[in-house]
Amino acid sequence: MNRFTMWTRTVISRTRGINRDAGAGFVEYAGLMIIIAGIFTLIDQIGLDGLISTAIRTAVRQVTGGG
Repeated sequence: MNRFTMWTRTVISRTRGINRDAGAGFVEYAGLMIIIAGIFTLIDQIGLDGLISTAIRTAVRQVTGGG
């Protein structure tokens, strides 16, 4: 049995079998939300929010031809 076949069987057994990762989705979702909140907090604390807004505004004006 090659590695790909073993990997495929492992993935299928974990998603459909008795020992599937029930509830892992919530934990992963919560972790992702914590990371995103941390990134937004960091951007705000460093003061990059104004710089990012200005860069986006400038790019939009260049694309739309606005002054």
